[in-house]
Amino acid sequence: MHKVFGFIVFCFFFGAISFAHAAGTYQSGDQGPEVAAIQTQLNNLGYKAGNVDGDFGELTTNAVKAFQKARGIEADGIVSAETYRALIGREMPVSRGDGSTSGLRRVVQTALRYVGVPYAFGGTTPNGFDCSGFARFVFAQIGIYLPRMADEQFAIGRTVSYQNLQPGDMVYFSTYTSGPSHSGIYIGEGKFISATTSRGVAIDSLDSSYWGPRYVGARRVM
Repeated sequence: MHKVFGFIVFCFFFGAISFAHAAGTYQSGDQGPEVAAIQTQLNNLGYKAGNVDGDFGELTTNAVKAFQKARGIEADGIVSAETYRALIGREMPVSRGDGSTSGLRRVVQTALRYVGVPYAFGGTTPNGFDCSGFARFVFAQIGIYLPRMADEQFAIGRTVSYQNLQPGDMVYFSTYTSGPSHSGIYIGEGKFISATTSRGVAIDSLDSSYWGPRYVGARRVM
């Protein structure tokens, strides 16, 4: 019990890398989880943005233009605050992340706050989470919007090797199906936090007998 408490205290004060602030728009050439969220919503509404890969390319630009035209917004293919609000249904985040050390700390702090929350299939709130819903909820608290499903989340961000994992990186596992079907958040010292079917939100070791053989990779989305 003392070891677990000590590790949680450590997580609240770990060092972190910096990451870029957003501009006030999303447009051709941009990349990241927010772009993936835009692509997901465009596809959901029938505008063909292509693969949800977090890369704002020609297909996404054309889909944004079509959406803007249908909504009476200037069809320039740029996701401004007005377009973002109409498409996503909320205000555009002030930044694509928090450019200070506090950003990564907040990811871990927020995740740890929900240890013990029960698992709920399709759950996306503190009343109950599934794995990808938990990760999406945590990152949304600092203005980073991930796609909904684990395999969609795995398609965005930068690939990170096992040896170079840093707290705040997303980690993925193959569980009930081939490919990435479970997602979690790395919190340092070989451990990660995720919403598990048996224990709800819990901390586990990457090299445990269960998770180790099922590990498929990691992505850095900040």
